[in-house]
Amino acid sequence: MEWLFGKRVTPEEMLRKNQRALNKAMRDLDRERMRMEQQEKKIIQDIKKMAKDGQMDAVKIMAKDLVRTRRYVKKFMLMKANIQAVSLKIQTLRSQNTMAQAMKGVTKAMQNMNKQLNLPQIQKILQEFEKQSEIMDMKEEIMNDAIDDAMEDEGDEEESDQIVSQVLDELGLQLNDQLSGLPQASGSLSIASSKQPVAAAAGASDGDGNLADADADLQARLENLRRE
Repeated sequence: MEWLFGKRVTPEEMLRKNQRALNKAMRDLDRERMRMEQQEKKIIQDIKKMAKDGQMDAVKIMAKDLVRTRRYVKKFMLMKANIQAVSLKIQTLRSQNTMAQAMKGVTKAMQNMNKQLNLPQIQKILQEFEKQSEIMDMKEEIMNDAIDDAMEDEGDEEESDQIVSQVLDELGLQLNDQLSGLPQASGSLSIASSKQPVAAAAGASDGDGNLADADADLQARLENLRRE
């Protein structure tokens, strides 16, 4: 009746309302079943009491009532099971509806994002970015060349080459001096060693001559003393 007053019920609200109705029905069935079970216990007690009193006709009537009561208890249990199955189906529908709503929202968001992503425009932006990057690199290279030209004189390169040549020449002279200070080959060394005994022998002969002159001088002085 809500549509008569301009209020529209959503499927989610309808499922929730039916779920509440089913839960209420299951609670009512549980109460009726419990009441019937209590009545069953009372009938059994009455049957035992009447049987002790010998009222067999009343016992037969109460036995039929007990059978009907037990049958109703079973029916209540069966109805509750059926209602519970329907409730589970409604719960499944609610879950599916929730999932569908979530997928609907995600799909709408993806659609909006795809609308915003304009591939030709993005491609154009990337091409422009690449172009501007190349222009910036070219300008930077030109500026570096201009700075190098402004900071460097024309004669700097020649002067630097001369300094390098001079340093290399000095290193070459020092190397030649060091090589000239090294000992000669093995042949010259053997010649020098062979000359060393000759020089030693000459020195020894000079020493012997000096000793002979000293002896002669002493002998002459002794002769002079004897004559006096």
